[in-house]
Amino acid sequence: MSTPRDVVPEDVRTELVRAVRRWQQLPLDRALASAPGVRALMEQLAGQPLPDLGPAVIPDQLAVVVYDACAHDACADDACADDASTPRSADVQETGLAARLAALRLSWS
Repeated sequence: MSTPRDVVPEDVRTELVRAVRRWQQLPLDRALASAPGVRALMEQLAGQPLPDLGPAVIPDQLAVVVYDACAHDACADDACADDASTPRSADVQETGLAARLAALRLSWS
């Protein structure tokens, strides 16, 4: 049995954890005001509209969408082979997902 490979690059995971922690600290009024920006990023990553489940669910939605985006990129070009040395997808690198998550998080201060 092989060990599952994490499809989320370390820099993206770090920024995702920071964004989730920061979101959980936001006062409700600031979370409500910031939600459209987060939803825009999530919908762009998902490539489709997502249900609006309210600000309390945004951290979980963001984590799922980021994971799915990274998994989709990791599976492109048959990179889903069970190989821990598989490099990060160019799509994730080109989107600058870690930088986008950091910029989003910093905009909430």
